[in-house]
Order: sequence, then structure tokens, then C-alpha cells
Amino acid sequence: MVSLCFTISQSTDRIRQMTGSAPKYIAMWSGPRNISTAMMRAWENRPDTFVCDEPLYAHYLRETGIDHPGREEVVASQDNDWQRVVGWLTGDVPGGKTIFYQKHMAHHLLPDIGRDWIRKVTNAFLIREPAAMLTSLLRVTPGASIDDTGLPQQWEVFERVREETGEVPAVIDARDVLENPRGILTSLCASVNVPFRDEMLSWEPGRRKTDGVWAKYWYDKVEQSTGFSAYAPKSADVPAEKQPVLDQCIHYYQKLYGHRLRA
Repeated sequence: MVSLCFTISQSTDRIRQMTGSAPKYIAMWSGPRNISTAMMRAWENRPDTFVCDEPLYAHYLRETGIDHPGREEVVASQDNDWQRVVGWLTGDVPGGKTIFYQKHMAHHLLPDIGRDWIRKVTNAFLIREPAAMLTSLLRVTPGASIDDTGLPQQWEVFERVREETGEVPAVIDARDVLENPRGILTSLCASVNVPFRDEMLSWEPGRRKTDGVWAKYWYDKVEQSTGFSAYAPKSADVPAEKQPVLDQCIHYYQKLYGHRLRA
């Protein structure tokens, strides 16, 4: 079985004829335990945008053998071949939309996955304060390493984009978004060259057809939400034995944080 992400197609040439411009492909690279699903809701609520939920997840699970909730269901729900997935991500825009927003977990970008396709999309990065992120991640993945946070992969892609384009790609911090959704989303839209829309600030509660089959394990809070929640500090007591991982997280986070967008 193949997920909805891989079954809907619309001719790119037809979109150009209808809109007078080329479609926009936005790859948002995030790490786990962030507000990435809420951000996906914001983009999906735009009438001009189709979203896809973690399209490289099945390949990641198949190649790593890692045991995640609903593992076999996830693997069965998506194409496991990264080359076909990438072809879809950079091909015709699904659903007759003009913007294709792709929610990616950066740690799904395994070493075996080619990187050339990254230049075909507009890349952006969603980060979160390391101690709060790692504390949350360790609750569900006690043995988490630096690679499981996605931060090294985010920095790799960021550097690749900057070197190839000569431009600094968009970086947004979760706290900034929660404290000022309108301001940060306006800055993000400007950075990726699409107009901001008020619809991005609120949405109907519930599950979406475009959610991955793993939603039932992870998306309870998002399914109850109708917008970005207000920022609230979280407990961030990282165990002493995980301090080296936290130190690495801080290293990469600070590199990206220095380029974050402001309202």
C-alpha cells in the first residue's frame, strides 16, 4: 500500500499555465520533539499548498532496522525506495496546488540518500532549544545519540545550501514561533518567496488524510490544537550521562541559531 502522498499528481506545466509561475517546493528540515507537525498544519491550511508528512520515514526504518511504534505499518504505507521518493518530491506538484510543503525529519536523511536533489527545492530549518528538545526525546528514545536529534544533518544541509547558492537559507526557532506566530511566519514566507496568509495561524482540530499512519502514536496534542500554543518553558533536566550528547546538540544549535529569522 502507498500513502496518499504518493498517489496524487498534477502536471507542473498545467500549474504554470494556471498561475503564470513555477510551483514552489519547500523542504522544512526539523528534528524530533519540535513543533514540526503544527508547522505542517499551518501550511496545509493554506488553500494553495499541499503538504507531505515525513516522506523518507519508511526508508529510514527499513535501512536502520530501528523499532518505532507502528514500524511495520509505516514501512507498508510509504515507498521504501529513496530515489523514487525524491523523484516524487521534485516532480509534479500534487493536488493541483502551487506550493508543495514537505515536512522532513532531518535524521531520516541517511548517508545512503543522495543529496543532489536538495538544490531543486527551497530549504528551511526548524530548530528547538537543545536541553528541552533532548529531555523530551530521551523520554521516548532513552538511547538517543546526536544523530537521532537531526542537528548534524540540519547543519550539513544548511551548509550545502549556503555553499551552492551563496545565500543563507531560512532558519526558525520553535520558541520564536510560539511567542510570535504571525511575525515569524511572515518572515519565513518572505524568506522562501511566498506571500504570508492569515490561514496559517489557525486550523480545525482533528487528523488529516495527509498525516502519516504514525499519527495515532504521536499526534494527540496536535490533533486537539487549533493553532500554535503559547510558549511555556519545559523541564530540561538532562541526565548526566547524556551531557556529551547535549554538548554536541548545543554546538550545532548555536551555529543554526545565529542565522534564525526575526519578526
